[in-house]
Amino acid sequence: MTKGQGFGFGLGKMKELTEAFKKAQQIQEGAKQLQEELEQMEIEGQAGGGLVTVVMSGNQEPRRVVITPDALNEGAEIVSDLVTAAMQDAYQKSTDTMRERMETLTGGLNLPSL
Repeated sequence: MTKGQGFGFGLGKMKELTEAFKKAQQIQEGAKQLQEELEQMEIEGQAGGGLVTVVMSGNQEPRRVVITPDALNEGAEIVSDLVTAAMQDAYQKSTDTMRERMETLTGGLNLPSL
């Protein structure tokens, strides 16, 4: 080992590593806040042009289902299909929202190569 080389960590690398740890802490705090925001969100999925609406939280917890009287006139099988489609729509929107928020939260994280 050459004098002054240490373990291959120069002061610049230590500073980068310290900054990465700070950023990771910020992301952890942001993730807690994001989780709280997602729990409070209401995301709607619809089917049949609004005949059925499903509402989920941002973290995909089912909240409620709204079925219009016109949907009931379609019969049980159609209503079942509409509820399923509305659930899938709400789930997709919730997943997209969660993904976008996480990308925003972690977007600035540049870990140094050691």
